[in-house]
Amino acid sequence: MADATIIDGKAVAAGLRKRVAPAAARLREEHGITAGLAAVLVGDDPASQVYVRSKARACTAAGLASFEFRLPANAAPAAIIELVQNLNLDERVDGILVQLPLPRGIDPAAVIGAIDPAKDVDGFHPVNVGRLWSGNPGLIPCTPQGILLLLRAAEVPLTGAEAVVLGRSAIVGRPVAALLLAADCTVTIAHSKSRDLAGLCRRADILVAAIGRPQMVTGDWLKPGAAIIDVGINRIATEAGSRLVGDVNFETARRVAGKITPVPGGVGPMTIACLLRNTVLAACRRRGLADPAGL
Repeated sequence: MADATIIDGKAVAAGLRKRVAPAAARLREEHGITAGLAAVLVGDDPASQVYVRSKARACTAAGLASFEFRLPANAAPAAIIELVQNLNLDERVDGILVQLPLPRGIDPAAVIGAIDPAKDVDGFHPVNVGRLWSGNPGLIPCTPQGILLLLRAAEVPLTGAEAVVLGRSAIVGRPVAALLLAADCTVTIAHSKSRDLAGLCRRADILVAAIGRPQMVTGDWLKPGAAIIDVGINRIATEAGSRLVGDVNFETARRVAGKITPVPGGVGPMTIACLLRNTVLAACRRRGLADPAGL
């Protein structure tokens, strides 16, 4: 077989951002509303700081308002929840993002549970989780949403496809399984305790690898022609220093797969693009407006 077609996440994400910006502009021009995203950062984790800054830049580029709220690592849980509750009442804010992970000793479920579900642009609130699994409209987690958009952009057939999700996290594995099920796939969730992981993966027309183990999935685990979505972001040591790899061994997988996402440049760019999309959707839905066409 020829090498797999690369699913270009950067290009798909850029296309989504180009649709978000005019939707945000129409919201301003027709209704006087500037969609706003508030990021809450607790502590000084360097990776989280970089991520929050990149989200702020993306908001500005798309014409969204961006608000940032920082608390020290030793902030009391009650102070964090109070900030979230104040943001719930702030009409400038349509989306609330609490940057994870939170410092040790702070229960993320309690903080996320304090967010107004209508402003929960990460899609982690129990109400939005329930809406996703019940098939009702809600705000969908950004990375799983991006995965489905990548599959559609790559014209991967979904109806009737056998999909295997490798990983059962609440952030990626479980919600992407719900989305694939809603798209009429036959879905298996596999994880570290599953028997014969390789055998399960070989059945998949669509494989979503989100298990957090660098290059665990090799070409001999794959069904020829399968679509492979690699969610993993792992830094491994090299002679030159280090490099990022996914949960899939790209070089062996590309010789078997039909379509595959690279790391970096695959799923990653979709997450922020979908966050912008969710913020605009939240701004409309909170006010009883129809979802913008094209989003």
